[in-house]
Amino acid sequence: MKVNTRFVVGSLMIAVLSACSSSPTERRQAKQDFKYLDTPPLVEWKQPADAKPEFYPQYDIPQGEFIGGIGKDVDIRPPQQVLELIPGARFEELNGEVTVWLIKEEDVDKLWQTVLTLIEKRDIGLKTQTDSELETDWITWNSEDEDHEFGARYKLNKLSQNNRSGFQISLIDWQVDGKQTEVTLANKARYNILMTNLVTSAYDAQLREEARIRAEELVKRIPISMGQDRSGLPVIIARAPYNIFWERLGELLPMMGLTIEDRNRSQGTIKVKYKEPDDEFWQEIGTKPLSFEGSTYNLLLGDLGNRTSINVTDAAGKPVNEATLDSVVPVLAAMIEKSNNAPKVEAEEE
Repeated sequence: MKVNTRFVVGSLMIAVLSACSSSPTERRQAKQDFKYLDTPPLVEWKQPADAKPEFYPQYDIPQGEFIGGIGKDVDIRPPQQVLELIPGARFEELNGEVTVWLIKEEDVDKLWQTVLTLIEKRDIGLKTQTDSELETDWITWNSEDEDHEFGARYKLNKLSQNNRSGFQISLIDWQVDGKQTEVTLANKARYNILMTNLVTSAYDAQLREEARIRAEELVKRIPISMGQDRSGLPVIIARAPYNIFWERLGELLPMMGLTIEDRNRSQGTIKVKYKEPDDEFWQEIGTKPLSFEGSTYNLLLGDLGNRTSINVTDAAGKPVNEATLDSVVPVLAAMIEKSNNAPKVEAEEE
């Protein structure tokens, strides 16, 4: 069974700059006319017999046979750029093929797994597949900048050369409006890069998702303990970076009976009003009540790199005693545990 996967170029988050015009042809071609094609060929300059010519090599016209379009065949669109979204990777482009060199062999294995996941997710058919090489079935590319519908088949290889590990994408077959034909070097380069960007975008999305999961786990596990500041005064220490703990604390304080009245992230200050919960609350979380005697308090958070310090002062700005500060530690730890165990409510789809 022939699988023909269609991609709309614009949906791949690939930025393609094009002129504002009414047709794909005009978006690819220069607006000027092509009368320069009728320019008479150059003829040899005949020097007077007594003239002494002077030649400047910087104006020499390069010699040789150069392959490329002229006139209406010249594509004015900027070339596709590889999206360098893989940390530490080096990209090589040669003869329309793209090679990605990575620092570690395990990085190549991870990228290869990304390719396999992408192929499965987008329902791309495969002609052949081994542990280090695969060939895709036809993939159809649709773009508003093209007059025709293009189809391509790709070969993807793992590479290992000179103690380097890499990955190569090669366009091996080409179709125009469903008819197989030879691919131009420009289209080979453009649509190889589009396929490469599809892979690098998927890899980047995977890395960001993994980072999100790690951040969530880090937010969940926040050990709370007593410590000392640089002056030797008692403070509460939360073993989490400031930006993470700041967000989490806004969720935890109301659970402890502390209503947030004002807060300033850049200054690390939170003004709260305390209303002690009932006895049932303290029995449920298994701690003693907070030793707060007043109703208004200020929390001052300090950024210690991978940790966050918490100072508590009363309404007059006087630091609370160590016993009062110490009573906050088990309650705050219990609120973190309770929050982690609370069922997540998913938003209903409209």
